[in-house]
Amino acid sequence: MRLFVSVDLPDDLTDAVADLQAEFEDASGLNFTDPEQTHVTLKFLGDVDADRLPALERELEAAVGDADVDPFIVRYGGLGVFPDLEYISVVWFGTETGGEELTQLHEAIERRTTDMGFEAESHEFTPHVTLARMKHAGGKELVQDLVRERDPTLGETRVEEIRLTESTLTDEGPVYSTVKSFALE
Repeated sequence: MRLFVSVDLPDDLTDAVADLQAEFEDASGLNFTDPEQTHVTLKFLGDVDADRLPALERELEAAVGDADVDPFIVRYGGLGVFPDLEYISVVWFGTETGGEELTQLHEAIERRTTDMGFEAESHEFTPHVTLARMKHAGGKELVQDLVRERDPTLGETRVEEIRLTESTLTDEGPVYSTVKSFALE
């Protein structure tokens, strides 16, 4: 099973995500994410044997307790890229509020999963939602201009749970399904 831990965006933000992606449609080289599958990845776990699932679920439940985060509001907005504007591989929007809580959840999950033997993150956590991945630099200048000039607010939502999500790769792109949800208390 190819797994990750996420906070999913609600359906009522799908149109806002699609509208923002439309601003980038003339930038060649971008592969857009499905607006209906947008999420903040708290931890990418990769391929996980099904027999590890019960222990992983217990550790994620414990991580939610460790993080000690009550349900909270996230306001999504702003634009950014990874790794930088000169070499763009990912175009994303971030958080205007709620980033601190998302980071607390990430850090608790990171501790628990690395203790289980999962690979540690190689970079600092930045709460974000991927808009597109850049496959070639044909539209780089347009992306740079939009990221520098635009500061959109997409909307807000109340985060009440995190999800262990399975990603099944298909020819049409990844298909996500929730393995288990963990409520914030």
